[in-house]
Amino acid sequence: MTTTDLGDAIRRWRDRLAPADAGLPAGGRRRAAGLRREELAQLAGISVDYVTRLEQGRAVNPSSQVVQALTRALRLSAGERDHLHRLAGLAPPGPRTVPVFIPPSVHRLLDRLAHTPVAVHDATWTLLAANAPYAALMGDSTRWRGRELNGVWRHFLGTGGPVTYTPEARAAFESALVADLRTAAARYPADRDLHALVTELRHGSPEFARLWDSSTIGVHEAARKTIAHPAVGPVTLDCDILSVAGSDLRIIVYTAEPGTQDAERLALLMVWGTQDLGTQPRATG
Repeated sequence: MTTTDLGDAIRRWRDRLAPADAGLPAGGRRRAAGLRREELAQLAGISVDYVTRLEQGRAVNPSSQVVQALTRALRLSAGERDHLHRLAGLAPPGPRTVPVFIPPSVHRLLDRLAHTPVAVHDATWTLLAANAPYAALMGDSTRWRGRELNGVWRHFLGTGGPVTYTPEARAAFESALVADLRTAAARYPADRDLHALVTELRHGSPEFARLWDSSTIGVHEAARKTIAHPAVGPVTLDCDILSVAGSDLRIIVYTAEPGTQDAERLALLMVWGTQDLGTQPRATG
């Protein structure tokens, strides 16, 4: 395989994907029905120049992170994902590494829930995709890079997030995070990035190290969470975690109890926030 083969494949897949199918507005007159290069770059979280160099065969050896981001942005099937990896000179993901492939059905779910905050994470709590309502509620993840996309890293080593916790709720949440990561490490023993993440967390966070070494047990369950939003104030929402059979993905859905002030604030945020983020309807890792 050559870099030209890689570029040709990316261009063909880009040409066949309509903006609406990727959650993007059509944007007026278009010379072609497919995505523009800048739209693919936006969806994949890479530069337009890099997309251009890939398609022209001037970029070699893209990283697995870039290939995974392109897979999600182009909404490839499992077979196409494996072909893209081979074109890039990479081994397709195996059963002993954390799966990051988002099935077309999950992409459709995000599209259908256009007025509900929804995000998709992998088994390590790395953000893979989020819709515009989620970005309006929790912050625009398109600015995040590398480890910042991982929720466990952000909680223990990063800036955290907008959710407020009581001491008891924080302790339960941290126990569940560490337990989830331990389960993932046992399930995917060949995933080097996962083991590097655990090493970084143990060295950088005494609290994570304590929980990891104590073999703490915790389970993520449906919960009510209060988000301190700078525009509409505190919003208390139901947070449900849905699993995708056979993929180990976690889908986070936030909803408000009807008829409450929280529902009114969430509705206001959906109008205000999604308009503000209208140029970035999908965030990908």
